[in-house]
Amino acid sequence: MRKIFIALALVGLMTSCGEKKEEKKGGFEMNRTKKEVKTTTVSEGVPVDMSNKGVGPIKSISFPEAIDADLAAKGKKLFNSACVACHMVDQRLIGPALKGVFERRSPEWVMNMMLNPDGMLKEDPIAKALLKEYNNAIMLNQNLSEDDARSLAEYLRSL
Repeated sequence: MRKIFIALALVGLMTSCGEKKEEKKGGFEMNRTKKEVKTTTVSEGVPVDMSNKGVGPIKSISFPEAIDADLAAKGKKLFNSACVACHMVDQRLIGPALKGVFERRSPEWVMNMMLNPDGMLKEDPIAKALLKEYNNAIMLNQNLSEDDARSLAEYLRSL
């Protein structure tokens, strides 16, 4: 019995001193290293057109000089509940970054896109170009009221 024990100990000692092999586990593996994210606020390839008012109920709108903080706060809540799935403030996501949108689009165009995305994607040349640029990811109709769209517009102005 003692000889068997000594033999097993020697075998165990010899195998433990050998080269360790890395075991590969099957299944899902997640790497949590951060990637550098390119930020942009301007859509490449889509022209800036401040004269295009889009297709929808908003024919004319003018913003006051000062930003209405209460309206912008309401817009921020709406943005965080309805828009963040596809849009970020400073980065492209499924849709364009929205910071500085009023430097690229007229207020009427922006609000019509919020209120009538289906009509805009069918008829508006800029909306069609954005659709193509963003891999045919359509903007869903969130069924916003004109007051909701105005609140969102005020929030976007505050960025």
